[in-house]
Amino acid sequence: MMRMKKVLEVKNLSKSFGKIPAVSGVSFDIGENQIFALIGPNGAGKSTTLRMIATILTPTSGSIKICGRDSVKEADEVRKMISYLPEEAGAYKNLTGLEYLKFMAALFAENRATEKRYLATAEEISNLKDRLKSKVNTYSKGMTRKLLLARTVMIEPKLAILDEPTSGLDVVNAFEIRKTINQLSKRGMSVLLSSHNMLEIEFLSEEVGIINQGKIQEIGSVSELKSKYKAKNLEEVFINSVHNR
Repeated sequence: MMRMKKVLEVKNLSKSFGKIPAVSGVSFDIGENQIFALIGPNGAGKSTTLRMIATILTPTSGSIKICGRDSVKEADEVRKMISYLPEEAGAYKNLTGLEYLKFMAALFAENRATEKRYLATAEEISNLKDRLKSKVNTYSKGMTRKLLLARTVMIEPKLAILDEPTSGLDVVNAFEIRKTINQLSKRGMSVLLSSHNMLEIEFLSEEVGIINQGKIQEIGSVSELKSKYKAKNLEEVFINSVHNR
C-alpha cells in the first residue's frame, strides 16, 4: 500500500499570548487531496492553530511544514502554496464581483497568463454567473461567501485553510459550498477545515481532530470516532470527548 504524501505536518505546535497558553503541543498531518477537520468548543485554540498554519501568527514552539517547507524559515515559499479564508472575511463592497476577482487575480499572479487562469478558475468556482457584474454590496451572505471561497482557491493552493466556510448560511448555500469544497479536493487540493456544524464535518471530512483547551484530544476518521465512543453521530462524539475530560 502506497503511503499518502504529506501536504501539512504539524508537530508539537504551541502558542502563548503572554503567560496564557492558547495552543499546547498540537500535532497532526494532512495528506494529498485530503479534507481534515479541526473541531472544538469556542476558545479551544482552533482559530489560533489555523492562523499559525496560515503564517499570520508565529508559533511559540513546535513546527509547521507545508510540502516539506518550514512555515517560519521559508514563509514566503509556504505562502505560495496555501490560501486562507477567515470566518469574518469580507470583500470590497464598491466593486462588482468580477472586478473584485480581477483585482485579487492580479495581486496573486506573476504574469498575465496566470492572471487569466486564476480569474477563469474563480468565475467557475463562484458559479455566480451574471451576478458577477453586480456590486458586492448587493450580494446576499451566501453569494459573498461563494465569491470569497472562489478568491481563496483561485490560485489552486496545495492547502486551503477554511475557517467556518458556511457560517450563517442557509441550507441551499451551505450545501453548494460543501459540494464545491468536495470537488476541489477531488481536483487535487488538500483542505484544513474548521466548523461548528457536525453534519458538515461528517459530510466533508476524511479525518477529524478534536481540540479542547489547546490540546488535541482525538484524531481519526468519523467512523473510527463514532465506533470508539459508541456514538450515532459526530455530535455525540464531540460532546463525549470534550465533556468527559
